[in-house]
Amino acid sequence: MALETTQIQEKLVANFDATIFHFTQEKSIFSIEVASDKITAVLLFLKNDETLRFNFLTDLCGIHYPDSEANRQFAVVYHLHNWIDNVRIKIKVFLNGTTPEIKTVSTIFPSSNWMERETYDFYGINFIGHPQLKRILNMDEMVSFPMRKEFPMEDGGRTDKDDRFFGRTIDNY
Repeated sequence: MALETTQIQEKLVANFDATIFHFTQEKSIFSIEVASDKITAVLLFLKNDETLRFNFLTDLCGIHYPDSEANRQFAVVYHLHNWIDNVRIKIKVFLNGTTPEIKTVSTIFPSSNWMERETYDFYGINFIGHPQLKRILNMDEMVSFPMRKEFPMEDGGRTDKDDRFFGRTIDNY
């Protein structure tokens, strides 16, 4: 018998109650939201449960919502895959905007090591307990986190291009 989303939801609610909420089906991916302090327990349960068997972390990434309320400005999104039943699940965790931090899951899914480093590098989300949380793509000396929406998309001081040729002005030339 194939794994159904109702089974997943029932097992999660039975074990974690109100720390898991916003169950939705987005195309073929079942999505849930988890309280940040329960993420390691939920992921461990999803991986080790005999029925659920979400044994592969496909992706982990960050999102910045600067206009949201203070405790929902950052999100970490986890994509898990159950290879046996070919079922995928997306888990979203919201974090505080002033000190975005969450426990590492690198002990549960070793593949998350680099993904957490990348998320730290671009969003400044601190993964507590990570074995080597440092920049992975940007320079170590960098003090900002470039994927945060508080930074402009382009350098206003660039002199190597003329915006008129890119349709960015309405000048008649």
